[in-house]
Amino acid sequence: MPTEVNRLFDFPYYQLETYNLKDAFSTKYHGKWETLSTQQYIDKANQLSRGLLKMGIQPNDKVAIISTNNRSEWNICDIGVLQTGAQTVPIYPTICKEDYQYVINHSEAIYCIVSDETILEKLNQIKGDTKLKEVFTFDNIKGEKSWKEILKLGEDNSNQNEVEARKDAVKPNDLATLIYTSGTTGKPKGVMLSHSNVVTNVIASKNRVPLEYGNSKGLSFLPVCHIFERMILYLYQYCGVSVYFAESIEKLTENAQEVKPDVMTAVPRLYEKIYDKIILKGEDLTGIKKKLFFWAVNLGLNYKPYGANGWWYEKQLGLARKLIFSKWQAALGGELKLMVSGSAALQPRLTRIFAAANMPIMEGYGLTETSPVISVNDQLNGNFRVGTVGKVIDDVEVKIAESGEILVKGPNVMQGYYKDPKKTAEVLQNGWFHTGDKGEFDEDGFLKITGRTKEMFKTSGGKYVIPPLLEGELKQSLFIEQVMVVGENEKMPAAIIQPNFEYLKDWAKDHKIPFNSNEEIIANTKVINAIQEAVDTCNHNFGKWEQIKAFKLTPDVWSIDSGHLTPTMKMRREVIKKIYNHLCEEIYRG
Repeated sequence: MPTEVNRLFDFPYYQLETYNLKDAFSTKYHGKWETLSTQQYIDKANQLSRGLLKMGIQPNDKVAIISTNNRSEWNICDIGVLQTGAQTVPIYPTICKEDYQYVINHSEAIYCIVSDETILEKLNQIKGDTKLKEVFTFDNIKGEKSWKEILKLGEDNSNQNEVEARKDAVKPNDLATLIYTSGTTGKPKGVMLSHSNVVTNVIASKNRVPLEYGNSKGLSFLPVCHIFERMILYLYQYCGVSVYFAESIEKLTENAQEVKPDVMTAVPRLYEKIYDKIILKGEDLTGIKKKLFFWAVNLGLNYKPYGANGWWYEKQLGLARKLIFSKWQAALGGELKLMVSGSAALQPRLTRIFAAANMPIMEGYGLTETSPVISVNDQLNGNFRVGTVGKVIDDVEVKIAESGEILVKGPNVMQGYYKDPKKTAEVLQNGWFHTGDKGEFDEDGFLKITGRTKEMFKTSGGKYVIPPLLEGELKQSLFIEQVMVVGENEKMPAAIIQPNFEYLKDWAKDHKIPFNSNEEIIANTKVINAIQEAVDTCNHNFGKWEQIKAFKLTPDVWSIDSGHLTPTMKMRREVIKKIYNHLCEEIYRG
């Protein structure tokens, strides 16, 4: 009888009894993949638990984990800490040192485990202003304590019975983790998720996984400190999927070709980058090869699931898959059966083109506060519809408020915000979590996101504008990488645009436009006219009051490090407005 899973640390034991994988987790060190079996994973987690007990860790203590890349050690630490009745506090590696300090102090973490020297350097600048007793590292760093010291303490298994007693004392509704939302404004909020919150979400999501359990491989590269990828890793454990951790985003393609994954997850921005790079390669082709390439792309952009376009389209698609799309598949290992997207809206054109290429992206919807999955598309039983975030998963209830806001109820909804009853009361009312997102159901029960209540604004003429809808449409242009629609209380909507400089520079060379810098290229009249055409194309799909009447281009690339984007690549609207206030002033008062 397999282990009943109702706490997060039950997943490895369930996997051992059900699948007993030889390669539960694989991480690349110094150019070589190193693998942990399910049994080794459990043994090391127990070793870590024993070591932590000898260090005096108590139930409800907090242990922070900060890792630049996903790696097997993260999962061992997660399970090892949770088994003692303590809680993990995953922290985004890319946030500033002041936010490190805030999260560590607010959570009252007493230990911190970091991956490498870069993070350690940042942490050491604020460590003295926290209550951290010790900092341990995954990498071997001279003069620093290695996490292996905790494992060494746990080599003696004489206190394993104490570990078992601690495990038995942990109940499903006990707090498991504090996840600090990256937030687009203000200080991060500590989302309290119980074991049951995440476990029920994993079990309800399992039905949407069309993979061969116990015999599939997943490639993981989204930050595991985010609940989306973390929940996916638990789901992989539950479904017996072998997990391979990509070295970095830059090495994603190389690692995919080595691993040949069946499944991977990403945020829309990464799918956009993959698509843009493929199109750029197509632009470099000549003659019949180029014609065939773009014939296949145009065919793919009109894709509809389940043969809805008819037999002639499917016939052409079969040819396109053989001649063109098979090469796209090969670039990502050649075995991909499924990709999953979350965290932000996915452009329908990407859903269509990748499905046409036989690498379907199943878009889902959720928030940190909902552990995270609320709804997701899946190919089974006709549950895949382009332009939607799928149907609501089992055990979760969704209703649309009169205002259009999406409200959620279910065992996946958080316990609240840590030490913040006021903010908790604002979003949790009568058992319903107020998401802040607007949505609607179609006639078949598919959920569609129509905007964020906080992102909507009124022009001075009293007309409502929903920026994400305009932004999604604008980003379909290869010329535009990032865009933010502005215009609250102004006479008209406008846009601040970060061009896709990689594409733009190739385009400029083809059009014999000289340039020495980003500043120079965005000042060129031909470039401005090309982007104006993209804006005009977008405007055709919107009412007159919504249309973009003016835009300004930025010479710099929006990034996490510069503060434009959150660690999950969402725009920090207030920050961007502040950075480009001079451009807004030029638009409205210039």
